Amino acid sequence: MEKDLTQGSVLKVLLRFSLPYLLSSFLQTFYGMADLYVTGQFNGAAAISAVSIGSQVMHMLTVMIVGLAMGSTVGLGVAIGSKHTERASQIIGNTVTLFAAGSLILVVVLMFARNGIISVMSVPTEAVAQTREYLTICFAGIPFITAYNVVSSIYRGMGDSRSPMYFVGVACVLNIALDFLFIGGLEMGAAGAACGTVISQAASVVFALFFLKRKASGGTQRVRKNAVKNASEDVKTSNDIFAGNGTNSSIGAAAGNVLRFTKKDFLPEKSVISDILNVGVPVAFQDGFIQISFLVITMIANRRGVDVAASVGIVEKIISFLFLVPSAMLSSVSAIAAQNRGAGQHERARKTLYYAMAVSVSFGFVCFALCQILPEQFVGLFSSEETVRVLGGQYLRSYSVDCIVASIHFCFSGFFCAYGVSGFSFAHNLISVLLVRIPGAYLATKLFPDTLFPMGLAAPAGSTLSALICVALFLIFREKFGRERKTG
Repeated sequence: MEKDLTQGSVLKVLLRFSLPYLLSSFLQTFYGMADLYVTGQFNGAAAISAVSIGSQVMHMLTVMIVGLAMGSTVGLGVAIGSKHTERASQIIGNTVTLFAAGSLILVVVLMFARNGIISVMSVPTEAVAQTREYLTICFAGIPFITAYNVVSSIYRGMGDSRSPMYFVGVACVLNIALDFLFIGGLEMGAAGAACGTVISQAASVVFALFFLKRKASGGTQRVRKNAVKNASEDVKTSNDIFAGNGTNSSIGAAAGNVLRFTKKDFLPEKSVISDILNVGVPVAFQDGFIQISFLVITMIANRRGVDVAASVGIVEKIISFLFLVPSAMLSSVSAIAAQNRGAGQHERARKTLYYAMAVSVSFGFVCFALCQILPEQFVGLFSSEETVRVLGGQYLRSYSVDCIVASIHFCFSGFFCAYGVSGFSFAHNLISVLLVRIPGAYLATKLFPDTLFPMGLAAPAGSTLSALICVALFLIFREKFGRERKTG
């Protein structure tokens, strides 16, 4: 189940790891967009606003969970890169315990906070009831959403980005089918979209656990067969080894790369949880602040009416789709660089960063060009209302600049996480959000009330500041990323 990311061509390893992750992200985003698409086909602006606003809240929670789980991904990468399998098993066990308890607490807190969230979000009056239904159902399903993302993070930390692709594939197919059943057939509106999301995530978790059990069982059987075969060969070729000792030695060597778990691994260990949180908490807060900036922008849009709210909600969905490659590169860099850091191959880790930026920025230029040519057509996929198409087209045309600029700081953030300085990522995003993104969106709304184009420039302006800070930090602390001793 573990995969070595420290050998072979850097570019090939990056692409081999990132493509399954990219497809997983594509499928996950696709069925999120499917919620909005199916809702728009059978309902009006109120339901569209409810789904777009509710899904933004859930997306913020999800990315924070994934960010927190980054601590496990990086810890596993370093442990596996340095061949410390016992440490890796302990990290996985503590991760399961930590997130299981945390998700249950989160459900209770969010259920009490529903009305407050709706109030803070300035949800249009027409969409309040459906937004409350959407959030209630999704909050109840947080344990399933958490479980899926944590399991996926563990797999990626072990160098396996392909298995999570299968899990999200199951969720995607089921979610789209349930959308048409609940929203179209049963006319449940936003509540139908929420039910489809939670049920599909739950099914994905069940499939992931079944897959994990079957794969682990198969791996154990292969180890035993190889151990017996190796032991037999040892006995035949050596007259100085006892049969029993030789067999045990061979079993130990053959099983050395297979993770084993005991009850002790799932008991909270202060040092392990501390390592997970030291990396994960800054990343979670970083992603949280970015999403908060999006929510604040949505609040600003909501106060301008339901058409503007629907337009901004649709564009945010489109942008989340276009950001799939930068996001895939961030996670890929963190996992690959972490293993290479553990193996002491720092030059290889830096090359991973460089290649990731090249791929991501190139893709960003393509996305930007398409959004300049067909902005209203993209928005029109989610709404047939002319006003929404025009306003959304304005917002998308300017916002799409961020596809290029954000690619740079996304990749740097993954690299910083791999080296245990995720606080760098938190810092540059916080500065960007507070000094540029939110103030820029607010000023654009006040100065240009008749168009959404200037408002869309706030995001790429913030990303430009983040990118500059990342480059400066990388150059200032370059020695840390090249001379750190091999760790486990």
